[in-house]
Amino acid sequence: MYYLLSILAGVVISAMVSLNGRLTASYGTYSAAVIIHIVGVIFATSICVIRKEHIQIKSRAPLWAYFGGVIGVLTTLFNNYAYGHITITNIVALGLLGQSITSVVLDSFGWLGVEKRRIHKSSIVGYLTAIIGIFIMMDNSVSEAVFAVVLSLNSGITVVLSRTVNSRLSTETSPLVGSLINHLVGLPICIALALCLQRPVWLMPTGTKLWMYLGGALGVVTVLLLNITVPRVSAFRLTLLSFVGQIFTGIILDLALGLECSTFTFVGGLIITAGLLANMMLEYWNNCRIQKKNHIGAAPEQQK
Repeated sequence: MYYLLSILAGVVISAMVSLNGRLTASYGTYSAAVIIHIVGVIFATSICVIRKEHIQIKSRAPLWAYFGGVIGVLTTLFNNYAYGHITITNIVALGLLGQSITSVVLDSFGWLGVEKRRIHKSSIVGYLTAIIGIFIMMDNSVSEAVFAVVLSLNSGITVVLSRTVNSRLSTETSPLVGSLINHLVGLPICIALALCLQRPVWLMPTGTKLWMYLGGALGVVTVLLLNITVPRVSAFRLTLLSFVGQIFTGIILDLALGLECSTFTFVGGLIITAGLLANMMLEYWNNCRIQKKNHIGAAPEQQK
């Protein structure tokens, strides 16, 4: 179940990046970020009211657990800047490369409350295929927009940091309330940036569609799904699973928007998916072998 939710989170993220990018094209980076967070706060609050869920802002969580929203603002800004300079698929691929590297570091050292996990030999298959698949997917737009590439890589790093911090908060509140707090914390940061760095846009720009404003709601759903899955799935496994959901959704969105989507992108996605499946099967067989060995070793003790 949690693996499916991880894939679903990837699907939602790709759709969110596309919607937020379109909104940014109409309003500008900072005003769009404000709108995204306002929509997110309204949506999360409405769901809490409908579910009659107690909105508890104070908790026993450490102070740093409340900074997920601030980190999330960086992710939104990075993706919004990159949108239009490289394809959605490249934004996703580069972001997930940053996620993969950060996830391995968190899993290895157990930072930010993440359960420390030793890197098994079976995981190497997933690492290598992920890297190979990512580089296969990239097209010429990457070499033509170096700044967008750097931003997309950084967005991957901030995604992992934000979801890890938000998850720590949600363990003391709830996944939904944690998502609400995430957007509440990020909103004043976005407003300050918009007032200082951009001329406010008070009227809806021509050509803006209502569905473009749904990115904030999808952001709430994304944080909610990640708050549920982060404590139960390793950081690297979660990254690969969401990778699968994001990359194929990104391909579909590129095609729907009339953007070019090369065969290399599709092949890269297949390689990553195959590597993930191989990694999961090797890990399953390894666990079965260990359990069988322990069972055989315990048999003589029981006979005594």
